[in-house]
Amino acid sequence: MIALVALITLPATVSFLIFCSIRYWKEIMLVKQPRTHHLTNTYARHYNRQGCEVSVKELDSLLTLLAEKKRKMEQEEAERNTRILLEFLCCLRKQKLDELNEIQTDLQYIKEDINAVERQRIEICRAKDRCSLKLRMFADDPNSQFVTQSGPIASKKKWVHAQFNDLQDCYLQKRRNWARQGYKEEERDTDIMNREGYNPGLEDFKSVLTNFTRYSRLRAVAELRHGDLFHSANIVSSIEFDRDDELFATAGVSRRIKIFEFSSVMNEPADAHCPVVEMSTRSKLSCLSWNKYTKNHIASSDYEGIVTVWDVTTRQSIMEYEEHEKRAWSVDFSRTEPSMLVSGSDDCKVKIWSTKQEASVLNIDMKANICSVKYNPGSSIHVAVGSADHHIHYYDLRNISQPLYVFSGHRKAVSYVKFLSSNELASASTDSTLRLWDVKDNLALRTFRGHTNEKNFVGLTVNSEYIACGSETNEVFVYHKAISKPAARHKFSTDLENDGDDAGSYFISAVCWKSDSPTMLTANSQGTIKVLVLAE
Repeated sequence: MIALVALITLPATVSFLIFCSIRYWKEIMLVKQPRTHHLTNTYARHYNRQGCEVSVKELDSLLTLLAEKKRKMEQEEAERNTRILLEFLCCLRKQKLDELNEIQTDLQYIKEDINAVERQRIEICRAKDRCSLKLRMFADDPNSQFVTQSGPIASKKKWVHAQFNDLQDCYLQKRRNWARQGYKEEERDTDIMNREGYNPGLEDFKSVLTNFTRYSRLRAVAELRHGDLFHSANIVSSIEFDRDDELFATAGVSRRIKIFEFSSVMNEPADAHCPVVEMSTRSKLSCLSWNKYTKNHIASSDYEGIVTVWDVTTRQSIMEYEEHEKRAWSVDFSRTEPSMLVSGSDDCKVKIWSTKQEASVLNIDMKANICSVKYNPGSSIHVAVGSADHHIHYYDLRNISQPLYVFSGHRKAVSYVKFLSSNELASASTDSTLRLWDVKDNLALRTFRGHTNEKNFVGLTVNSEYIACGSETNEVFVYHKAISKPAARHKFSTDLENDGDDAGSYFISAVCWKSDSPTMLTANSQGTIKVLVLAE
């Protein structure tokens, strides 16, 4: 009776809510244990007979079951969240433990190396004292003192701290690499280990640090004008030393190859520099390559797609290859097979030539324009190709169906590729970066930033330790191969009075090291050629 009165007196809205709750409870409980299922069926039959009429007791039971279901769902959700949190914390702990182990290992390396360097420093100081004592014994003044200048040391310390992060990465990388390699006892340099007690990784880093702190600037030691006073086409596209570094050749949009004696440029006044050989061409020139075996042979590529081999002695072309259909950007003689040369063109083709025959001996069809080609200095069957597709394609010429490796990382066209060694390849791009690659292990080693290069060919040159390039700020930049920031730079001056608004548009257009020396040739779009030397 009480239940009936309560149900009768319930507002219509409340009755509707109870009905909905019962329906929801019925649906979610059908999949539960048999008892709940039986109860649901009983209530269902009751609802069918009585409509929505329900007692307060039955309503309490329904609400209790719904509350229990809610609590269970909340507990399951809390358990899931707790499990996710626990997994995250475990992963974080593992990561930090790995980092801690790496830091502890690094600290052990540093401790060992500090001890080794301290021992070596003590030995050096003792040897220096003995030497100083002997010098004082032979000197006229027995009280003479030998004072070490602190200026250069302070300057080098400042330079090291300015590049500290890069040097730190270099040290740890070399130290860890040697540890991972698990080098054998017999492979160690016994002289180094016995004399200095240095780990090979530390010895490698010492060499980098010594070379990196040896120079901090570029000094101009000679200058000459490549272009004619009344000739506006002065851009030097290519500048290259010959086999013996006695001659160097220049070429560009002036349609002439000029050969200079390096010693004359260094020793004679700037106004007296004249080429010893000059050869005219039909088209603007893009690239030069001296034959490293036959001293008087040089190859050129031009804007009409013609690849020419010249005899500098007779000033005549000895071979002309005209298979390219568009502008040829690059040409290179093989070092190991001097009769072979490679060229790349805007026609998306790489061609291999032989000076012993008139037609190309091999043709590689690619999908994008070719900006640069280079033979591996230690192999006549491996060629690196810099492409407008932002990639470097590394080919084994015995199988040209696909590249051996494709190096990716540049964001714009790859304008130059040059080998530092048989395993190390440098590339330049109009994304304002240089990159260093390991062509043996297919690895990206380092990215160099500092110069500006967004639209022009600004030159690239390498030796065993340094990489140099031009910049659209009319500067030359030098990088040590182990450090991503510039080691030195030099800005070409402009005649603001005569050049006016054009002064800001000049850029470096060609660079070339003199073998492994600190001397380099540089040229800009104004036609100015400078001899620069790395200096402290």
